[in-house]
Amino acid sequence: MGFRIVYSGGEGLLEEKKSKFISLIEPVTDPQQAMEILAARKKQYWDARHNCFAYVIGDRGEISRCSDDGEPSGTAGRPMLDVLTGEGITNVLAVVTRYFGGVLLGTGGLVRAYSGAVRNALENSIVLERTPGILMKVQTDYGGYGRIRYQLDTGGIPVTDTSFTDNVEVSFICTNPQLEGIRKMLMETTGGTAGILEEKDIFFGMDGSSAIIL
Repeated sequence: MGFRIVYSGGEGLLEEKKSKFISLIEPVTDPQQAMEILAARKKQYWDARHNCFAYVIGDRGEISRCSDDGEPSGTAGRPMLDVLTGEGITNVLAVVTRYFGGVLLGTGGLVRAYSGAVRNALENSIVLERTPGILMKVQTDYGGYGRIRYQLDTGGIPVTDTSFTDNVEVSFICTNPQLEGIRKMLMETTGGTAGILEEKDIFFGMDGSSAIIL
């Protein structure tokens, strides 16, 4: 079963009525790691009035926590957490540091600002669908390579590596439902001469047309 994770974190900046909201998104695997990142953030922005946070951890998002860090109850941590859960992302920490600009934003303004700050950081992050798949490595001759590559490209099967020596070794990723069809294609395309060197269970994510092994 797949779920969304942060492959590479990012930062954002939102300004609202002279207040600055500096946001951070980071991948985390446990609460202790999240708290260590939060502590480092508080040290970095030691003079800020608030360092609010929210995290979601676990394959099913079963661990979550948030804090308003002195903001009115429910105006910071909960809206931040709602953005993360609404995006279906897990194993993620969001921290928003606020420098007060002297103008009160009100409850609604704070909720919008903290939610928007998290979205800004997410826009600067790489978020991937963590999907179970199979890494396959196939060996063929040069004639077979052209036919195999055409079938893979046509089928939208991501190729991760190609090695050219006396023969050609092609590494690519497919999902479990695609496996039998891929095997059949390899045999039919090369007249049974392609050799499957490896089938390895993995998790992967797609960043555009590129597959990333997770």
